Amino acid sequence: MRRIAALPRSTADPGLKALSTAANHSLLWLGSAVGFGLRKGSSRRAAMRGAVSIAAASATTNLVGKPLFPRRRPAANLIPRYRGFARPPRSSSFPSGHAASAAAFATAVAMESPALGLAVAPVAAAVAYSRVHTGVHWPSDVVCGSVLGAGLAWLTRHWWPLRPYAPAEVRQPAEAPALHRGSGVFVLVNPISGYGTGAAEQWVRERWPEAELLRPEADGELTAPLEAALQAAGERARAVGVAGGDGTVAAAAAVAHRHGLPLAVLSAGTLNHFARDAGVADPTATADAVDRGSAVRLDLGGVSVDGGRTRWFLNTASLGGYPDLVRLREKWAPRWGKWPAAAAALVRVLHASTPLEVELNGIRRRVWILFVGNGSYAPRGFAPSWRPRLDNGRLDVRYVRADLPLSRPRFVLAAVTGTLHRSRAYVERERRFLEVRVDGPPVAVATDGEVGPRGNRFRFAAHDRALALYRPAAQPR
Repeated sequence: MRRIAALPRSTADPGLKALSTAANHSLLWLGSAVGFGLRKGSSRRAAMRGAVSIAAASATTNLVGKPLFPRRRPAANLIPRYRGFARPPRSSSFPSGHAASAAAFATAVAMESPALGLAVAPVAAAVAYSRVHTGVHWPSDVVCGSVLGAGLAWLTRHWWPLRPYAPAEVRQPAEAPALHRGSGVFVLVNPISGYGTGAAEQWVRERWPEAELLRPEADGELTAPLEAALQAAGERARAVGVAGGDGTVAAAAAVAHRHGLPLAVLSAGTLNHFARDAGVADPTATADAVDRGSAVRLDLGGVSVDGGRTRWFLNTASLGGYPDLVRLREKWAPRWGKWPAAAAALVRVLHASTPLEVELNGIRRRVWILFVGNGSYAPRGFAPSWRPRLDNGRLDVRYVRADLPLSRPRFVLAAVTGTLHRSRAYVERERRFLEVRVDGPPVAVATDGEVGPRGNRFRFAAHDRALALYRPAAQPR
């Protein structure tokens, strides 16, 4: 501390003092998180993980660390007066909350986006050092606070696993025509997908001037214009294109499967789960794959309701509380916006949900919610987030049991502690097919975030390599 205090006066002194002040109450980091969150992808995930890590670091240092380890701040006469604050903090010196929050945010950001982490790390280090330079912390306070913050950020992996950068593996290539300037591509554009900016239509006109652009009718079926155009075109139709979110992509994939045509995905939704898993989140990369005729074959999930026509899904299907959540979200979204509506719907469903009496492949169960994934999702023992492969011919079946005492509290406790893989309240299996019979009133099935028909008998099946998808050839693991 004396050696730092003996450093000569420089232009860095007011800058470090201002930087230390800017980090009060983590305002510097929360503002950075807001800026990062404006961009989709790893930047937004970095902002979310960073905000969670800051909250954990701040709570731990202020509610646990400082009360347990009371320590006096450095004496005011240890440093020159021009460096110090007029009103220094009076709480315990150990550990440094500023250093903990800075290290937590920098570590969390680097975990999701190494490039952003490199930009944030020097600022975080400067904030941590500024607490010693301005005389409000001992060096050991800063070191221990930094270790604590970085460790808490790293621990978020236990409850919130990192998504791999590489797309899911697909081993079988598909024969698909090389189509230049969009010739022979019939593109369905959903104008209300994502944020409804209309950018997808403009992109199609510029990149694929020879493609046929189709829009869903206001009150009609989503894929009706696409079906009609393909039937009228006959052999002129060489591929199906789709610009929209997961629900729109799944509907177009079903049409492409029926007509035996390859699918080109232009991700234009809010979350784009399938596009990210399949490695086609970049429309430009998809267009290049169409130009080269580069495609792969992947699985489709299917569910028939009461023996009716198969309803196809690319990502997930579910029974129980999730369809009600989707219905309420769509009802409230026009007034509140999509994310506030989703949060309100989740609270409502968790409060009012009732268990389902079902038979799963002949085994009676009582469940709160049933999840069926097209392919094996990762991580195991946690909320399904991504797929290592898209062509393993399996369904990922998961459900929360309601036939155990205190099943919901047990499930929540296991989720919080990261021990779902050992909890009897949570079951996960892999199956090629799943027969579900629901006792009582008919219930709705949700596929890829869209609420489907109601019924009492559901047959889920994995259809091996049923869809050809345009995808760039170089997909590093």
